[in-house]
Amino acid sequence: MKNPFPGGVWPVMLTPFTEENRVDFAGLEALIEWYIRQGVDGLFAVTQSSEMFFLSLEERVQIATFVKEKAAGRVPVIASGHIADSIEEQVLEVRRMAQTGVDAVILITNRLAKEGEDDGIWMKNMEKLLERIPDGIRLGLYECPYPYKRVLNRKLTEWCAQSGRFYFLKDTSCDLENIRMKLKVCEGSLLKLYNANTATLLESLREGAAGYSGVMANMQCKLYVKLMKDFERTDMEALAERLTICALIERQWYPSNAKYYLSLEGLPILMKCRVQDASRLTSTWKKEVRMLRNITGWLEDEYLQRRDGKKYEGNLQISAEKEKGRGIYA
Repeated sequence: MKNPFPGGVWPVMLTPFTEENRVDFAGLEALIEWYIRQGVDGLFAVTQSSEMFFLSLEERVQIATFVKEKAAGRVPVIASGHIADSIEEQVLEVRRMAQTGVDAVILITNRLAKEGEDDGIWMKNMEKLLERIPDGIRLGLYECPYPYKRVLNRKLTEWCAQSGRFYFLKDTSCDLENIRMKLKVCEGSLLKLYNANTATLLESLREGAAGYSGVMANMQCKLYVKLMKDFERTDMEALAERLTICALIERQWYPSNAKYYLSLEGLPILMKCRVQDASRLTSTWKKEVRMLRNITGWLEDEYLQRRDGKKYEGNLQISAEKEKGRGIYA
């Protein structure tokens, strides 16, 4: 059996919310279309970027169902939403998510053992979970940083690769040696590695990583698509370095800053979040986001062939009144 999932860019999707703090499905549909226009290879729904720990099970299921329906076969869709502590609740989460029709259900590596518990407990709990998940459900793994990050070591990577149950691994180790180990271990198996870290991305692609699944596909998506397609070219090293510096904005006030960026792209979504107070995105931080968008435009001019033949002209001067009028305030 071959892995059915393409390599490439798989954004970790955001969840738009209304002023009433409900899931904004109109905004979500606009976001799906934006991702697909950018040229993504797949969509990763119901992740930490989606604020999954702040969504009810019903909301998680509704979002995955909606994304799969609106993607309409144009790109594959995977989803997580695996957040419960008990194995019994996790079985329910996985089964419910699989019923949405997504192409794979992604398990969170920190849900199988508590922080400080050893690999033996992790594998024992994973075995319990897999025994109760039908073989026909494709699975993946995600080293989610919250509530703590459990990066797979050689022993666990080998166990998962040899099980034949896993197809997608979202690596968040930010460690090229750890990535190299995983790539070596996964050779010949169904398990593909998708790197979430920009600094190690280009080198990991050249050593066999399947793609990128990280935060910055919510802002500089086209540039990551370009990097993925042409990673063997020497001029991609300069692009990778620039993207790495741009990716420092992940540390600013994410995901509010990404929602602000997308609103500047014309998407009808608010900065509203459940995971944080979006109003704390300061005017200076907003200016930095606008600077990032300008840099993105200039990089697209340099590395992409624009259909209209026009050069990007940035504009940092967006007034508070214009922001309010465009619905990009918290």
